[in-house]
Amino acid sequence: MTMLRRLLPAPWLSLALFVLWLLLARSAAPGQVVLGIALALVVPPLTAGLRIGHARIRRPDRALRFAARVAFDVVASNLAVGRDVLLFRRRRPTAAFVVIPLELHDPVGLAMLALVTTIVPGTVWSELAIDRSTLLLHVWDVDDEAGYVARFKDRYERPLREIFE
Repeated sequence: MTMLRRLLPAPWLSLALFVLWLLLARSAAPGQVVLGIALALVVPPLTAGLRIGHARIRRPDRALRFAARVAFDVVASNLAVGRDVLLFRRRRPTAAFVVIPLELHDPVGLAMLALVTTIVPGTVWSELAIDRSTLLLHVWDVDDEAGYVARFKDRYERPLREIFE
């Protein structure tokens, strides 16, 4: 069992890498299968230090509501950014770097916050302070920086703190 565990330290990750490789290659030719197996065996041990241990979700009900909120925000932001792009000559968005003070310190919660800011159009995670006390975001259109910070903390950071801390 130890040899198998050393060969496959993250079996689900290995399986996912193998399947994704075949899907991306759009082929199950023998060469692609061999490459998929090689990736599935080599990548997990090389990235073991980057993986966080098991996440403990303290409020699963809150996690589902948070996922719905993010899905809604993705659609709404897509529409808003699309509108701004189409009407760029009439009204230019006020892009800015915004500093968000953080109370969230859980590594999985911060990873989720990074994911959310990446998938919601109009925001880009730019930098996290070494002590994890502040986050620098680039925002597509922000008129009221203090209001944006308050909304960001209320919509994303507070629920993630409830879920993970």
